[in-house]
Amino acid sequence: MSDLLSGQTPSEYDASSIQVLEDMEHVRLRPGMYIGGKDDRALHHMVAEIIDNSMDEAVAGHATWIELELHANGHVTVRDNGRGIPTDPHPKDPSKSALEIIFCTLNAGGKFSGDSYETSGGLHGVGSSVVNALSDHLRVEVARNRELYAMEFSRGIAQGPLEKIGAAPNRRGTSVTFHPDAEIFGNLKLKAARLFAMARSKAYLFSGVEIRWKCEAPGDDTPTEAKFHFPGGLSDYLNETLSGSTTYADAPFGGMVDFKEKFGQPGKVEWAINWTPARDGFIQSYCNTIPTPEGGTHEAGFWAAILKGIKAYGELTQNRKASTITREDLITGGCALVSCFIREPEFVGQTKDRLATVDAQRMVENAVRDHFDNWLAADTKSAGAILDFLVLRAEERLRRRQEKETARKSATKKLRLPGKLTDCTSKDRVGTELFIVEGDSAGGSGKGARDRKTQALLPLKGKILNVLGAASNKLTTNAEISDLCEALGCGMGTKFNIDDLRYEKIIIMTDADVDGAHIAALLMTFFFTQMRPLIDGGHLYLACPPLYRLTQGAKRLYVADDLEKDHWLEKGLGGKGKIDLQRFKGLGEMDAKDLKETTMDPATRKLIRVSVQEDIPGETGDLVERLMGKKPELRFQYIQENAQFADMEELDV
Repeated sequence: MSDLLSGQTPSEYDASSIQVLEDMEHVRLRPGMYIGGKDDRALHHMVAEIIDNSMDEAVAGHATWIELELHANGHVTVRDNGRGIPTDPHPKDPSKSALEIIFCTLNAGGKFSGDSYETSGGLHGVGSSVVNALSDHLRVEVARNRELYAMEFSRGIAQGPLEKIGAAPNRRGTSVTFHPDAEIFGNLKLKAARLFAMARSKAYLFSGVEIRWKCEAPGDDTPTEAKFHFPGGLSDYLNETLSGSTTYADAPFGGMVDFKEKFGQPGKVEWAINWTPARDGFIQSYCNTIPTPEGGTHEAGFWAAILKGIKAYGELTQNRKASTITREDLITGGCALVSCFIREPEFVGQTKDRLATVDAQRMVENAVRDHFDNWLAADTKSAGAILDFLVLRAEERLRRRQEKETARKSATKKLRLPGKLTDCTSKDRVGTELFIVEGDSAGGSGKGARDRKTQALLPLKGKILNVLGAASNKLTTNAEISDLCEALGCGMGTKFNIDDLRYEKIIIMTDADVDGAHIAALLMTFFFTQMRPLIDGGHLYLACPPLYRLTQGAKRLYVADDLEKDHWLEKGLGGKGKIDLQRFKGLGEMDAKDLKETTMDPATRKLIRVSVQEDIPGETGDLVERLMGKKPELRFQYIQENAQFADMEELDV
């Protein structure tokens, strides 16, 4: 049955149909599994993978400098004065050097046992080999034991054996030069400004290393040469970031704790934090010098230490209002940097955006808490100013919460749309969700699937107005935008106020097809241009409804796309009888039970948080304007530049 449904006759589906891809072939076919895709972020992630290997050498105490050089021809070189990659034959395959194994084999490296590195950013042994697979040219030079070796590769394949170049009595370390393959990345180019920022941030993360920057083709405000060395580490970074801004503490609360001394485990944590009324708060976290933009357990431990410390200080000074302070108040105006080094960290995904190591939360919290208590007691002037600021923020938050209890009822009456907004019963914003759905039929299914207490529904008629392609006066007169703004209660544009937002999560829930994706894109454009703080605050999400339901006897499975569907049709669900296949043409075709189980129940659903991550300020806005703005020629140009990345085998054509 599965053969017939997948378009093959039984005679066509045999052992020859099963493909076994070599390591490098698989990386080139599915780069998204290793570096997140084929876009600009993935391109620069390749450089980060090589730099992180050199940083591991520096953190381990074997390298004192790292050099990053961008060449005029698009090549990039990363050098260090570490121990150098081993060049002797590998015990499991004496015909190949250890260097060749590292660059041509996935899951091969020196960071698994912990004998070579106590802490490292490389965990899976795929960084160097993935960069090699996605480069049309890569050259490695190793100075080791007073000898210089070199080896060249192309698209993951060695172009010759490891060569001994000659004596190198005054040189040590590794140099990797590579050029990203245009077959993978098209016309995308490495950006000098982005690499410059990357080099600079790495120097802050480890005070013992000097980062050297060279560029043969600098961009705007990017020097041809620079050196970064910051003995003060993260405190220096934070002072420079907040330079010119009024702060509640004269100097940041910063410090470093060695985990081995405190907990008997390898690793350490460094941090810096200050509060300012001059800007929105932020936190930038890292693990083993790897940026973790989605946070994780180390961030949770840090905020727990700060919250407990400030409440304890309030109790000590008999400030009863300190007990009302929450993590939300801490983040308001709180500018923080956290960098931890731990052994064998667990990340969510190969791109390591979120730390999942449970012990990290406990160790970071305990390490920071002791120092924070001492700092508050020693600097009572700063401690008092910070406490007063946080109490004011807590009072304002509570006042606005009380106002919202009335505002929710009045906003619902003001809409006067009984067939539109179906509100939740909770009077508190915390824990509530607004689902923006496509059409009344989807809204009907959603009503039966929702949790009446916390989940609200707002159906929209078809495609919302493209706010970048329309005249500005149309925004205020468009009925769908007006309904949406009134339901949210926070205004838009210059009148937007995040404190008036009536729901904690705004979830775009559209059909799992091209039209649904277009509606989601239009809505995200609206929120990005008119309510950007809503995105930055982590309030906007995309629902992930399934495209198919597969049933085999008592077994039932929901799948998101054709690729996953074909996989299970071939494998089977483990039930009895034939597989029954149902495609959901829209959310309205799903009954309430299906919709709740797959898309709306927090216990079983999957949500994608919409966020803006950019190394160069304004680059996201430029891309949105290019794709959604009034100039079709810019969209056409983008399609021409990126059409080659479309995987036609995975499209529903």
